[in-house]
Amino acid sequence: MKYNRLSKFLKLGKSKRNRIFFRKMNLKVTIIQANLIWENIEENLQCFSEKIKSLKEETDLIVLPEMFATGFSMKPNKFAKFANLQIKWLSEHALMKNTVITGSIIREEKGSFYNSLIWMKPDGTYDIYNKRHLFSFAGEDKYYAQGEKQLITNLKDWKIKPLICYDLRFPVWSRNKNDYDILIYVANWPEARIEAWKTLLFARAIENQAYVIAVNRVGDDGNGIAHSGDSLIIDPKGNVICGFEPFKEGIETIELNYNALLIFRKKFPASNDADNFMINC
Repeated sequence: MKYNRLSKFLKLGKSKRNRIFFRKMNLKVTIIQANLIWENIEENLQCFSEKIKSLKEETDLIVLPEMFATGFSMKPNKFAKFANLQIKWLSEHALMKNTVITGSIIREEKGSFYNSLIWMKPDGTYDIYNKRHLFSFAGEDKYYAQGEKQLITNLKDWKIKPLICYDLRFPVWSRNKNDYDILIYVANWPEARIEAWKTLLFARAIENQAYVIAVNRVGDDGNGIAHSGDSLIIDPKGNVICGFEPFKEGIETIELNYNALLIFRKKFPASNDADNFMINC
């Protein structure tokens, strides 16, 4: 802040300064609920390019579904070789919109395949979270290796923890030990178990006193499994602040209020009474 602007800022009353400060720290989040074309990287990337280019307002973060370029495929041998292509695509679009973009892809590392969330920054640098809980019901554990580390990243002074789909069912892995403000789930969660999806998302928001951003796909996959989407943004009290009509594509941009989060945690400091524990990976 330049000197003359800083002088004007300091002359304001404390309450007004606080409003300006916290407004500056608010986070604009865009979530994209899309129908993924089964195992067709080129068409999926083209579809997401069109959706991202259509955004008229600025945003700080764009969230895509799990395996956004392929759908929930059990063919890592076929698709892992295209990981760099997808990472380059994420980098180009993050730079184009000057925003962070995240979603998961199929990736190989040291001879093992991973369902990897990429946290792509506008400058082309990125962080990786490898999915911890593999969906053995669909055989994911037979094709992919289990992630061993959590990722907590920073964006505009917000601390954010991104996870992937089935991780939602395991509250210990999602547990907030005063180390994040937003919990993200990217998913290919089937319509047959959508009530569990919604119930668990509300639970994660309330028990962790954090915003929850959950982005799911719509449409049928290559196995004939239907996905209704039901993407949500939930506040720390368990209120829905953004939702989608089931089975329909859509894009929503929502501003998350940092001050409201701090006030709620201060008024109701449930984390003070939480159990202490360690996770052994």
